[in-house]
Amino acid sequence: MLFRSIDLAVTKSRSVKFLAAGLGFLALVACDFTAIDSATNPQGLPDASNLPAPSAEEIPSPRSQELMTYYARVQNDPLNRGLLRLDGGGVDTPYYNRDIAQNFEKIAFYDEYTQNGGFERSNGARSGLRKWRNPVRMRVEFGESVPLQNRRVDRSEVYRYAARLARVTQHPISMNSAAPNFYVLIAGEDDRAQLIQRIQQIEPGINSATLQMIRNLPRDIHCIVAAFATKSDDHVYTKAIAVIRAEHPQLTRKACIHEELAQGLGLANDSPRARPSIFNDDDEFALLTSHDEELLRLLYNPALTPGMSAEEARPIVAQLLEGRTGPS
Repeated sequence: MLFRSIDLAVTKSRSVKFLAAGLGFLALVACDFTAIDSATNPQGLPDASNLPAPSAEEIPSPRSQELMTYYARVQNDPLNRGLLRLDGGGVDTPYYNRDIAQNFEKIAFYDEYTQNGGFERSNGARSGLRKWRNPVRMRVEFGESVPLQNRRVDRSEVYRYAARLARVTQHPISMNSAAPNFYVLIAGEDDRAQLIQRIQQIEPGINSATLQMIRNLPRDIHCIVAAFATKSDDHVYTKAIAVIRAEHPQLTRKACIHEELAQGLGLANDSPRARPSIFNDDDEFALLTSHDEELLRLLYNPALTPGMSAEEARPIVAQLLEGRTGPS
């Protein structure tokens, strides 16, 4: 077995992240969640209208219903203020090569929180570049309480988004239920015990502080992604687990999918200067933007290698951006 390190990015009120350190062991164990993808079930789940009504024990608990109400309000507030935009940026949000370079360095080389499993702010030290070398194979799994319609919607979104990430990065990213290494777990409050068990099955040696945080997840934490690397090369990700609350309304679930899956590829930090971007605390944009695609293209350019420092990357990034079309 190999010791493994973990980078954990958290979306708190949709936009606060931190990194935490831990140890884990790689193991293969059984699965209790429901998983679907195009290879195993190309038609998706059966139509919910043909299914019997849920039994009493399947009705969401008062705590889960309370969270649904709360998250609906949380989503409506920025929407009413013209935030959570879906347009990806426009003429009102111009950005130039210097912006991309500065934002890339801040988002790819810095951590917002210390690597201790808590919410202690980082001391501002830079880290080496982190990314995947091997193909990324995603699998979507659902807690038992997640409605069938939500499963269809969320699974389709992950499938489309994985294809988009593959196009943007030119890195092999696909849906694969047989041999996954990037797990997207969508679960409700009533699935918490099941969720903890599943995470331990995927990564049995996961840091206890991280696991305890997930076990007692406060409601202002919306979604999480943990990316794992071996100790022998702790800048190369080999496994990731994203956790998304099922109680979120559809747009927030979609926003979590966009942000956590992109973070799980190596863009872990935020910057208040990044615009238009989901890597910003201001909630202006809900979904991956054209600017964010530029960051992902840079991250997965072969000229930028795992472990590379910001100083080493800076002239390479400048050279890569010289060939970019659009404002410079």
